[in-house]
Amino acid sequence: MSSLLDLPAGLPVPQDDGACDHLPGARIPHLLLSSTAGSPIDLAQLPGRSVLFCYPRTGRPDQPVPEGWDAIPGARGCTPQCCGFRDHFRGLTDAGASHLFGLSSQETDYQVEAVKRLALPYPLLSDHDLRFAHALRLPTFQFDSMTLIKRLTLILDNGSIAKVFYPVFPSDQSAEQTLEWLMQNRAAI
Repeated sequence: MSSLLDLPAGLPVPQDDGACDHLPGARIPHLLLSSTAGSPIDLAQLPGRSVLFCYPRTGRPDQPVPEGWDAIPGARGCTPQCCGFRDHFRGLTDAGASHLFGLSSQETDYQVEAVKRLALPYPLLSDHDLRFAHALRLPTFQFDSMTLIKRLTLILDNGSIAKVFYPVFPSDQSAEQTLEWLMQNRAAI
């Protein structure tokens, strides 16, 4: 499992290609997303401040990292990112996050295994059909016949995007970066 938790040296750094420039201030679409918590979630309906981090895909310890994965800027590090948000969960909620979610295009059954294995205190959401990603025009990339969402983090205030972190690198520092922003930008919601 350590190979999924550790980021190898020399990973290519993703560049800001402007693919998220349109997101600040945008409203979240009313869509039900399958959740590992059991009930579907409509992010547009959630009151208060929510943190939504989007990631390409989590791996499993019994499967090797796919060939070529580490060569894609920003692709590697979904498990360390999920664990970072797990480890900073209390701080994030203390800093004003009413809700915390991870989102990928993986199916919920696959995500349930990751939630259990990694002991995540927050649900993962599935955008398997990419309706959410397409509605917001989130950046994606192709890998091994899959369309995957690029790594980014959204801070949502009552269903509107208040802050976008993109690109996110290195992934294992994403939760700390988000926590720092939350502490400096307390919501008056």
